[in-house]
Amino acid sequence: MRNTLVLSACAVALALAAGARSGEAAAAAKPTPANVDEKRLMASQEHPGQWMSQGRDHMEQRFSPLTKINDKNVSQMGLAWFGDFDTRRGQESTPLVIDGVLYVTTAWSKLYAYDAKTGKELWKFDPKVPGGWGVNACCDVVNRGVGAWQGKIYLGTIDGRLIAIDAATGKQKWSTQTTPKDKAYSITGAPRLANGKVFIGQAGSEFEQRGFMAAYDAETGKRLWQWWIVPGDPSKGFEQPELELAARTWKGEWWKTGGGGSPWDGIAYDPVTNYVIIGTGNGAPWPQSIRSPGGMENNENLFLSSMVALDADTGKYKWHYQFTPNESWDFDGTQQITLADIEINGQKHHVAMQANKNGMFYVVDTKTGKLLKGAGFVPNINWNFGLDPVTGKPKVNPEAIYTEDKGFIVIPAAGGAHSWHPMSYNPITKLVYIPTSYGNYAFVAAKEDDNPMGQKLSISMRKGQQLNAPRINASYLLAFDPVTMKEAWRAPFESGRGGGTMTTAGNLVFQGNSREFAAYRADNGEKLWSSPTQTGVVAGSVTYEVDGEQYVAVAAGSRMGGNYYSPNGSRILAYKLGGTAKLPDPVPPIPQVLNPPNQFGSAEMLVNGADTYNRFCGGCHGTDGQSRGMFPDLRYSAALGSSEVFNSIVMDGALTANGMVSFKKALKQPEVDSIRAYMVSRAIDLKQNPPRGGAGGAGAGVAPGGANRAATAPATQAAPGGASAPSGASSPGGQPARQPELPH
Repeated sequence: MRNTLVLSACAVALALAAGARSGEAAAAAKPTPANVDEKRLMASQEHPGQWMSQGRDHMEQRFSPLTKINDKNVSQMGLAWFGDFDTRRGQESTPLVIDGVLYVTTAWSKLYAYDAKTGKELWKFDPKVPGGWGVNACCDVVNRGVGAWQGKIYLGTIDGRLIAIDAATGKQKWSTQTTPKDKAYSITGAPRLANGKVFIGQAGSEFEQRGFMAAYDAETGKRLWQWWIVPGDPSKGFEQPELELAARTWKGEWWKTGGGGSPWDGIAYDPVTNYVIIGTGNGAPWPQSIRSPGGMENNENLFLSSMVALDADTGKYKWHYQFTPNESWDFDGTQQITLADIEINGQKHHVAMQANKNGMFYVVDTKTGKLLKGAGFVPNINWNFGLDPVTGKPKVNPEAIYTEDKGFIVIPAAGGAHSWHPMSYNPITKLVYIPTSYGNYAFVAAKEDDNPMGQKLSISMRKGQQLNAPRINASYLLAFDPVTMKEAWRAPFESGRGGGTMTTAGNLVFQGNSREFAAYRADNGEKLWSSPTQTGVVAGSVTYEVDGEQYVAVAAGSRMGGNYYSPNGSRILAYKLGGTAKLPDPVPPIPQVLNPPNQFGSAEMLVNGADTYNRFCGGCHGTDGQSRGMFPDLRYSAALGSSEVFNSIVMDGALTANGMVSFKKALKQPEVDSIRAYMVSRAIDLKQNPPRGGAGGAGAGVAPGGANRAATAPATQAAPGGASAPSGASSPGGQPARQPELPH
């Protein structure tokens, strides 16, 4: 009996030990969430099914080697799963997918984790950004994604925090305030990580702001270094030696408005040089004639609108190339920076490439900052006369420097020939795929130094409209050869702006637009597949693999029409071959009643109201009240009929939680009354003159400068010697085309 008990006890012990070993093996087999480090990022080709950084890896090419979904079978792709977001604001996030978990951000800097195979929500993190902080974001409370490192996910928030989150639980590990709380800074871009450091910039050059780039310890959140983009007050000294040289390229008292330059998006870590290469933002305020008055000579305003290389360990300046000297047109240099190894004239070069907002494509040597190639990728560029063949610098058109008395209609538009929407590079086709827009914008400078809050653009939208610019507005997917500087093919859209692109070894390019998500052949642009999305898609997509199946995922949700009070279909969409999931039926738009009160106020009051509205309100609610749906269309507001209700919102901040803060410190009561009177006039005009096709829903606005009609962009040709030849921008003899005169 005793021997039996002993044997039984031994058997139990052996079983327990075996069970423990089995549990240990299972635990060992289960990967650590967000298990990303430098070794794994550098070996990304060995992990083709992962998307571990914004551009998939350090190269920022947004190219995947996966081929199970390809140009032969992509037509069989269907929806695998979707996940709804809890916001109707804009969605611009590129997801990360690491070891079967998809991480994606939404508006208001929220973060979701999903099972990448099934779509099951694993956790959600809400940093609880105060609603009132939304007034400090120039262009909606968006977020473009996260970074990952050794079990943590890194998130920048719209109120300037950098937060590390446990990838397994969704719980906060640490939080660092990266920006001054008393200034209008925000973070909308995605952090990049390398060698235990987090690199992040900020947005805010539409306000009184001085931009900077910084690195933080990934484990603790401690700031390791900071690099200022523009010089401050020279009488107080310079934080960096290169700022003393930069100050010689400024005039006047630029530091009083900050100068701008915020690096709000484009960041690339180059492991070959150990440089972090950044794109810097526009000037603050926009017109150089106000920001840094004194003519064009020795007034380039460094380091605005530039590509800058910094030592990743120390933040020390290495080199720069300025995309847009004398920047005056909101031509940020913050678009995606893509690294590649390409051959030019028989020699291999490791390069950084950018399709800039200013319409020019630049190829820069990563070691030296030397411009290797440059040309326009849209036609009729008129802010410059091409690139100097010796220095590589753009030759700025003097007529493009607008003032308070002289306007200028610039091509491309302030929205950019290419903005933040990610481009991609396919090393097989050797083509870059650019979300391209071809348009113009009318600029007239206006001093707005009395504006104590809100954006300080220092331009007059009303006077810009008086230039009566012929409206051109075309968007298309452009395949561009960065060596020959020539267009390979293009795919136009029916309407709206195209989203970010992603390309694969399966000879595919993916891109969303205002109504669908689509796939094209990478070599010739043939459209092979599309799927309706019930909303616009502007974000960049990713592709990944789980259990041998390839998926494609994209964040959808971009209101390009309709009205603010209707859902905008914000969700994450994941597709695979043979996917059979279905989206719910779209929710019908909520009808809005156009019932303006009787007109009040004098003609002078209405003119003042137009100016005040466009200065303080137009950035969100749309020029002349013609909202595109991301914010309420005030022409339909019931508050127009009551000064008390209108004041409770504008002066008392009744809707602060939604982002509509009090403007009491910026506006006096007569100005508020003039805004209401002006909006009543706009509502009456809409009721009396509804747009063709019906009574007109809110959001179907007309852009500044004329009718909102489509245009076809002529093909772009490379100019001799790599310079940009603005084919329609100058008259015979090389002089700039005559600009319309500003009415008095």
